[in-house]
This record gives sequence, C-alpha cells and structure tokens, in this order.
Amino acid sequence: MRKGYLGVDIGSISTKAVVIDEAGEVAASIYLWTEGNPLAAVKRVLAAIEQQLLATDIDVVAVGTTGSARELIGAVLGASVVKNEITAHAMGTLSLHPDVRTIFEIGGQDSKIIVLRDGVPVDYAMNTLCAAGTGSFLSSQARRLGIPVEEFGDYALRSTRPTKIAGRCTVFAESDLVHKAQIGHSKEDIIAGLCNAIVGNYLNNVGKGKEIEPPIVFQGGVSKNVGVVEAFCRATGHNVLVDEFGHLMGALGIALLARDSGVEDRFDFGVRELTFETLGDECGGCANNCEVVYVLREGEFVDAWGNRCGTGVERVKRAAGARG
Repeated sequence: MRKGYLGVDIGSISTKAVVIDEAGEVAASIYLWTEGNPLAAVKRVLAAIEQQLLATDIDVVAVGTTGSARELIGAVLGASVVKNEITAHAMGTLSLHPDVRTIFEIGGQDSKIIVLRDGVPVDYAMNTLCAAGTGSFLSSQARRLGIPVEEFGDYALRSTRPTKIAGRCTVFAESDLVHKAQIGHSKEDIIAGLCNAIVGNYLNNVGKGKEIEPPIVFQGGVSKNVGVVEAFCRATGHNVLVDEFGHLMGALGIALLARDSGVEDRFDFGVRELTFETLGDECGGCANNCEVVYVLREGEFVDAWGNRCGTGVERVKRAAGARG
C-alpha cells in the first residue's frame, strides 16, 4: 500500500477534500456544498473519498484541515495539521506554480489576495464583510436572470457592449441589474457587466495597495467563470492562470502540509459513523469570560478552543463529564 494524505478545506459555502500520495499527486478529490452543516458535509466528503480510493492502493495516514471550520473538523478527524486558508492556499499554489507572485481567490462567501515573493507569502488581505463579488452573489444574480451560473462565463464572452453595473454593494448591484434589464440591456451585456463589476470591486477593495505582479493565479469557485477570468486579464493587463485544481487549492495545500508534518497514523474512515456534538460555554473564570467551544464524540470530550488559558478547557471538560 502507498501512503496517502487527506486535506479538507471546509468553508461556510463549500467543502473540499483532496487525497495525495507521497509524490504529491492527487489520487481522489471532492467538492460539495456545506449547506450550513460542516459535520454532515464532512461525513459526505469522507464517504465519497473512501469510495474513490477503493480503486487505488492508497492508505490515508495523515489529515490536515483548513477553512472557517478547521478547528471543529480538525478535532473530529484527529488532524495532524490545522492551518489558516492563507497558508494552505499559498502551499497548494506553489506546488503547481512555483514562480507565482500573486494569488487571486474568490470563494462562495469571501475573497482574498496573497502576494508572494521568492516562494514566500509577504502580504495578504481578505474580505469577509460584503458578499458583493463572491460566488454566492453570482449565484443569486444567475437565479434572478434565469440562467445557470455555470453558463455565466459563456454569456459574458458573447457580449459586445458590457453594461455598467454598480458592483461595490450587493444591494446596489441587484437594483442596478434589475433597472438595466428593464430598460432593455441584453442578458449577455448585463452578465459581462457583472463580471467587470466583480473584478473592479475585488481590485479596489481586496487588492487595494497590493503589488499585483505576474505570474497571477486565480482560484476559488469563481475562477471557473471564464467571464470573470477575462475581466481580470483586461483589468490587470496580464495573463491570469487558472488550473484544474483551482477550486481545490486550499485542500491540496493542507494535504501537502499534512504530508510534510511527519505525523502519521492510519486514518479510519469509519469516523463518519460516529456521533459528534458541538457545544459552547462561557468560562467565567476571569474577566475575559472566554467563550469556549468544545466537541464531544459519542458523548466523550475530544477537544476545545476559544480559551485564553487552561482554565476554560478544564471547565468544559468537567461540564462534559457532568453531561455524561
């Protein structure tokens, strides 16, 4: 059997997973919606990954987690590595594009930019406050226009006169889109205008003040929209690279970090059959009054976070024991 390393990137909108071998080659992958329940999403991910691995000789020996629910899922899966999205995306991108200098990432509900020099992240920015320009924003506009979001890019490329859309705010953009449709702008021009507005919003907010230099790699779910890719090329004046793993880059990066951690123990996919419960509790041990989140597996304490000292963990352990 060959050794495999599982990377899970779990966000508020989508959950991604990748299994790589010792050489870093992808042996299995999955992308699905989180649907507001990261625990259920991860169980579905594990089922899909295990099924894919049946056709291989790979045995998973380490797990890494990243994304907004990385602490929770890391505790559930017994991850050897738990890292933030910046680190994971940078690692994954460098493995495929060693000379990358700028990473654009637009996901379902947030976006980020990472600036690298000589293979080292030197600057970054994230936007988590406004949905304008994210995947969820595009999906909502697709529904409004009655067009599958997967076809948005093709519509944009057919445009000859992109409509100007006020894209700095979701509310304004939606209002402007409706107005432009009512006065007769074509769907192709409106969609091209939306793609331009997304790129303008990204560069003027997330990318503001950053040194954007090529090679530029664009990733995240929105990178699959060729209309947005083309708009980025025009706005930056540079070719923007998108590869087949662009939507899985965080999962790939954390899988690579799990491989390099040196911590190995055979992973049991049967963990998805267990019952997990997450609870929150205010410590109350001092003026900080930390809100501690903890995980129970089959009623037994697994891990906790959110505490500034050991007191909070001890308190939730006692609370977990009292529940049992």
